[in-house]
Amino acid sequence: MEQQGSDLIKNRYKKFIKTVCETYIVYALQNHEGFATSASVQYDDENDRPVGVLCFWAEGARAKSCTINHWNNYQITEIALVDFIENWGVGMENDGILAGIEFDQNMFGYEAKPLDLILALVAEIKATNKELPLQKFENIADLEEQAKEANG
Repeated sequence: MEQQGSDLIKNRYKKFIKTVCETYIVYALQNHEGFATSASVQYDDENDRPVGVLCFWAEGARAKSCTINHWNNYQITEIALVDFIENWGVGMENDGILAGIEFDQNMFGYEAKPLDLILALVAEIKATNKELPLQKFENIADLEEQAKEANG
């Protein structure tokens, strides 16, 4: 059963990558206090506490389905893919926060290290010969090179 659940979240992650690279939109949940977060079940910080996870979805309907329980007062917000990569991804990396991809109502989803997520998005963009109007990088190759260097 564990493997089946693991496959499910990996497949959701792969679909997220493909979908956001087609639509150029990432969805999040936000309220007056900030964005929807969770606690990692995979990674702990230096104090042995779960690392924070910021949650994102490829489809507004899936994000909306999560506006229950402790996220019931959150609204869907759209983030442009360029902004997501250049600002959110880099910011999460700098802050030591993970990206929670396609979490469901049970807080079950893929936990991605931000630079790994950026590199997966770059690979999909390159594979589909799409353009990404970057503001903070010269081009997609520059973004990829810097992300790889920072990722070690």
